[in-house]
Amino acid sequence: MKKYFTKRNVLFVIIFAVLGFLALQIPFTELAGSGAKFTIYDAFAPIAGSFIGAVPGLIAVLLMELANFFMHGAVVSDAGTIIRFLPMLFAVAYFARKGKFNIIIPIIAIIAWNLNPVGRSVWYYSMFWTIPIFAYFLRDKFLLARSFGATFTAHAVGGALWIWFFNLPAAVWIALIPVTAIERTIFALGISASFVVVGNALAYLEKKHIVNLGFLAEKKYILPSLRYESNAQNTNNA
Repeated sequence: MKKYFTKRNVLFVIIFAVLGFLALQIPFTELAGSGAKFTIYDAFAPIAGSFIGAVPGLIAVLLMELANFFMHGAVVSDAGTIIRFLPMLFAVAYFARKGKFNIIIPIIAIIAWNLNPVGRSVWYYSMFWTIPIFAYFLRDKFLLARSFGATFTAHAVGGALWIWFFNLPAAVWIALIPVTAIERTIFALGISASFVVVGNALAYLEKKHIVNLGFLAEKKYILPSLRYESNAQNTNNA
């Protein structure tokens, strides 16, 4: 565990947790059947592990969510609020690292959805979760594919839990199809934008010697004026 708590990682976890906590306070839309809300955080948090590694990134996101949870009363009265803890962690893992779990998690979600009687009646809704599977083969070439994979992985985990915990009729899920498509496209664009902005911000801070901790950044997304000035530890692989 010592390798995960380097000076670089601890600093990034703190900074990212604070920024993510602030993003959690900006609502975007509300989850059907619950008082839980999507926020700007949903387009920001998935990139956490791409700069310091999956484990520290997961820790940062968990700290954000716990801080937000306790700030708002720490009352476990809504299953939707509890379910909201889990999906983002899977999105962080998807965006940070390529692995077989990128395919396994959405497959499990699709199976879980279709084992539910209501879910089975609208089986085509779970086809959204084939997106992370296809994105797996494109994630290293296209940032947007990686972002779509991450946001739909979160959606897959959340949706598979949602269908079992909330008694929403099939008509609601059918009505949510266009909403989901638009919403997740916005999140994917937001994730991509966040990744580029944060990567360039870190490169700038290193160039100005404000920080010199070797944060990982993908060079192809760094501005040329910053690319070669940033820390030598920067790599093409986040």
